[in-house]
Parts: sequence; structure tokens; C-alpha cells
Amino acid sequence: MDSDQQGRAKTIEKEAEFLELRVVNVARGDRVVLHDVNLTIRAGEHVAILGPNGCGKSTLILAMTCQVYPVVRPGMQVRIFGRERWDLTQLRQHFGVVGAGLMGAELPGERTAVTSGLDAVTAGFFSASTLWPNLHVTAEMRARAREALERMEATHLSKQMVGTMSAGERRRILIARALVHRPKQLLLDEPSNALDLAAQRELRETLRRLAQEGTGLVLVTHHLGDILPEIERIILMRDGRIVGDGAREELLTEKRLSELFNAPVRIGRDEEWLHSW
Repeated sequence: MDSDQQGRAKTIEKEAEFLELRVVNVARGDRVVLHDVNLTIRAGEHVAILGPNGCGKSTLILAMTCQVYPVVRPGMQVRIFGRERWDLTQLRQHFGVVGAGLMGAELPGERTAVTSGLDAVTAGFFSASTLWPNLHVTAEMRARAREALERMEATHLSKQMVGTMSAGERRRILIARALVHRPKQLLLDEPSNALDLAAQRELRETLRRLAQEGTGLVLVTHHLGDILPEIERIILMRDGRIVGDGAREELLTEKRLSELFNAPVRIGRDEEWLHSW
């Protein structure tokens, strides 16, 4: 790392906020899907974004990761780790993204199925599906990929082909890819989708461990069971707007969630976890 890169890293390290959005509107095609979003998330903070399907949760994640851009208007501001402008290849070294349908977040490309777990994770440095011959892989990259697999308790998947893995095992590889840069913040969009009950439980315990190790989590979901006990701040979204932002005890109530989903919601508790029906 040269002196200029070291200086930028120190500047980022000192920033208190991962994200600052002011009066942000986002259009997809001819339709505005996010309206007047004002949001600040501290680096290392654990946050859940909750709302019904189609409320704009995934678009908000895309805006956070600069994969979609806001409508330019007076007062609009987007700052990520304290900066308004980024080279995207540098920015993506500071956060990881995992989820369905997000560019670069799924295991991409037809070669993935015949790629080993370790190679798939290492290829995350290049946002590639596999380690193509033209890619220069360093010893440090390999070491970090093994470290990420260890954090996910997935070293046994190092030599296994991705195409032979279960949905839960592939999700572990996805998260390990997101961790190779040792990001300060991990963004997860509906992480438990398509997982059976056992895989959901394993995933949630893994995310708890990452949170306890100091990795900030921004979790997008419409399932109460995905909201880890470590997540203390809840953001409620409906119709492209933030309609609630506060402590979980205030917002995860039957009354607030029934209003949010426009249907009766009952909440139960199992030790530290919530569930709904």
C-alpha cells in the first residue's frame, strides 16, 4: 500500500459514519421508488431494515453501494465513509454485500459451478466467477480467502465444487467472498431466502458471531426471525419511504408491524429471538 492509499485508509478509519443520505430520491426507469430518504448509519452499527415486498428496501441497498444513483436535486447528499466521490473498486474494499439480485452479490457466471470453494472466495477480490488465467492472485489474497472461510467455519468447503454445494453452503461461500477485504460493514439483502430451517439457524448464528467480532451489519428483511439479538436499531420502510427509525423495543411491536404490513401481526419470543405469524 503506497503512502496515498495509507492516508485515505486512515481518513476512512476516523470517520464516524458509514452512510449519510439527505433528501435522496431514486428512480428505476420512469418511476421514483425511493422518496426523500434521510438516513445516517454509523460505521460498525447493527441495523435491520424491515418492510413489505416492494417497499424499496433492496433499492436502498443499491443506493448505499452506488449501484443506482439518486435524482439530482437541491439539498440531496450521499456520503459514504465521509466521502461524496469514490472509485467504486476502492469503495467495495470497505464493505461487503450479500443477497439475492444485487449486482456482484451472488456467485456470478457459468463457471462458478465447477469452481472450488476457495477459488470462488478468492475470485471475490476481482468480482469474478472463477480465477481466470489473466487474474494475478497473490499469496496475501489466498491467505485472506482462507481466513474468510475460517470465519465462516467453512474450511471444509475449500476443495468442494460450488455446483455440488447445498443452498446453505453456497450462502457461506457468498459471505466469505464479501469478507475477503475485511470490510467494516456487511450489507445483507434477505439473507435467509431459499434456506431450510437448519440452514437458517446456522446462518443466523454465523451472523451473530460476525457482529460480536465487530463487523457492522445492515440487514434487509421482512422476516422477524432474521433480526439478530445484536441488532438494536430498526428502520421501517413502506412505499419507498422511511416511516420509522428507532430502538427495536419501540418499533418491533404488534401494532407498528400490523400497520406496516397492513395485516394483523402477532409476535412471539423464543429466548432472544422474535418470530411472527
